[in-house]
Amino acid sequence: MARHLEFFFDLSSPWTCLAFHNLPGVLERTGATATYRPILVGGVFNAVNPAVYAAREQADNRRLQHSWKVLNDWARLAGVPMNFPSQWHPAKSVQAMRFAAALEEDQAALVRFARAAFASYFDRQENLDDPDILEAVANAEGLDGAAIRAAAGTDAVKARLRANTEEVVARGGYGSPTMFVDGTDMYFGNDQLPLVEAALTAK
Repeated sequence: MARHLEFFFDLSSPWTCLAFHNLPGVLERTGATATYRPILVGGVFNAVNPAVYAAREQADNRRLQHSWKVLNDWARLAGVPMNFPSQWHPAKSVQAMRFAAALEEDQAALVRFARAAFASYFDRQENLDDPDILEAVANAEGLDGAAIRAAAGTDAVKARLRANTEEVVARGGYGSPTMFVDGTDMYFGNDQLPLVEAALTAK
């Protein structure tokens, strides 16, 4: 029986961008399936991890400064363009994540949109919170950007995104990406993907 992974994510996170690009290899090697779950990472931080904001305010934060080097090292290893940070950092992602939440029931379309949105922000340095850009990103993937944009503004999609965010917090998550193997085994971040792969192949 195939193992299953839930991938809770926010498009504004560079580490999530890397994990998103590295995950297909893990799924292919393990035969596992995955469900992608859009969240608002700012809502997660506000609820359980406000230290993230304090760290950003520390100009001499050595760990944060070193993390930019590590980020670029990972990006080169993964072959992922990482033109970051941009003028939009830290990005507001409400609009982008509503677009993503509008696509959650069509997982293939969600993956296509997310891949293109990551490239828009982390490669081309476009504004992740601009609905016009997001609509164009969707159209370029052969999706109906106008329809997704309209759906993203509905109360139902807003409620879905809010519920996903509250769910990942309730299950112990504290950032993006948060991953669960078979419902309860939680992992966080691109650097824990080897552990995810081990869990997906464990007997």
